[in-house]
Amino acid sequence: MELVTIFWTFLLIGFVSFGGGYAMLPLIETEVTSHHWMSTQELTDVIAVAGMSPGPIATNSAIFVGYHVASFPGAMMAALGMVIPSFLIILLLSAFFFHIHHHKLVKSALYGLRPIITGLIAYAALKFAISNQLISTVSWQSLSLCCIFVLALLSLIKWQVHPIVVIVMSGVAGMVLY
Repeated sequence: MELVTIFWTFLLIGFVSFGGGYAMLPLIETEVTSHHWMSTQELTDVIAVAGMSPGPIATNSAIFVGYHVASFPGAMMAALGMVIPSFLIILLLSAFFFHIHHHKLVKSALYGLRPIITGLIAYAALKFAISNQLISTVSWQSLSLCCIFVLALLSLIKWQVHPIVVIVMSGVAGMVLY
């Protein structure tokens, strides 16, 4: 029964989530914690590893969650549940998209979706920052986490450091500080 629940949960997430993997994270977090499969802190660790792993972050996260809940069969059900909607939707859209993507209403709709995608990603970032005490009371740990965040952001935006280097350096900073 748990395998069916895992499959169905990630199938629904896959069908109703738009905007890419990062935009799906709030919904994944809601479902995972409501099923008591993981705490938000555990899921944050999973997302960190999934984000550093090759492949889409939402599918990687689903596989981690499925494996945590029901081992290899759970990982398979989560992956299938997450991938099937994307496959079907993209298959259907690709058949029509190149015929309609120059239409004014389609262009307007896509333009209008940009802010909500950005909002969903920002919401996910804030929610995980709060759950990991990055934004909390002032303490040595929260200040050091904010310093790592600011340095990582500056490295990516201002100094154009490759993301892999930033990830490795942030991990090293975490090992040294904590």
